[in-house]
Amino acid sequence: MNTIIRVHDYGGPDVLRVETLPEPTPGPGEIVLRQEAIGVNFIDTYFRSGLYKFPALPAIPGMEGAGTITAVGAGVTGLQAGMRVAYPATPGGYAALRTIAADRVVVLPADITAQTAAAMMLRGLSVHMLLRAVYSVQPGDDILVYAAAGGVGLLMCQWARHLGARVIGVVSTPEKAALAKANGAADVIIGTDNVVEQVRTLTEGRMLPVVYDSLGKATFETSLSCLRPRGLMVSYGNATGAVTGVDVGTLASHGSLYLTRPLLMTYIAQRAALEHAAHELFALVEKGVLTPRIGQSFALKDAAQAHTALESRKTTGSTILLP
Repeated sequence: MNTIIRVHDYGGPDVLRVETLPEPTPGPGEIVLRQEAIGVNFIDTYFRSGLYKFPALPAIPGMEGAGTITAVGAGVTGLQAGMRVAYPATPGGYAALRTIAADRVVVLPADITAQTAAAMMLRGLSVHMLLRAVYSVQPGDDILVYAAAGGVGLLMCQWARHLGARVIGVVSTPEKAALAKANGAADVIIGTDNVVEQVRTLTEGRMLPVVYDSLGKATFETSLSCLRPRGLMVSYGNATGAVTGVDVGTLASHGSLYLTRPLLMTYIAQRAALEHAAHELFALVEKGVLTPRIGQSFALKDAAQAHTALESRKTTGSTILLP
């Protein structure tokens, strides 16, 4: 039998039900993956709560994981049982065994464990998207990163430092500030009450070419005010609620700003783009430039506890589930 976590109705962590189903078989173009580790991300809580909608209910949440192929379907080439693979941004992850389209997985290098892969696939490829595609960070850039001690934030600090940028991180506690600094943030702001004033001081009035805001509603206006004229506002998360009712004139009044709401699935929709981004990510991990940090792990059956911890801001680094 196959242990899964399924949602029948939208709501709080308590709607995550532990269930069992028969072991899956692969369809054409699919593989079956025995998962060794599963990533937990804020987007999972958005789908669970109903902020984002599943195509249909009941549904299995979860967007990333890693493990070993147990079976391949008709038409699959280049993959076989026994190979270690990982995937990002593909719903249906909270399961001990899952089917997945073969063109959505990438083969893991021998020295990257399944747990490390599950801690970084969605996060690491999101960081690749944010720093290399949405805005191409250059040496000497000052950038603002919210939730700098989270799973995405820590990788952003490491990768941006490698690119020669100066990271100004925003965190909620002194402990998280120390963690962000240890991972590459040059300066850290604790709390969101006086971010604009501190950014102005830290940049000597220059302000920023780009802001990476994962919090959403509570910090949207603050983030706009941190940008220099023609700067780019990257809103890529809703941890404090969705940004709604935006007056586009606000972008003009803040200095002809640009605004984007990127989604990783768009950027890696093509197989070649997924492979390119994954290979860059794996290479930096193998060189020691990036060190994904697993802050906490939970048994698969305790997925509700993982969601509670994530939403209460009690986590640092990446959170994973272990089947």
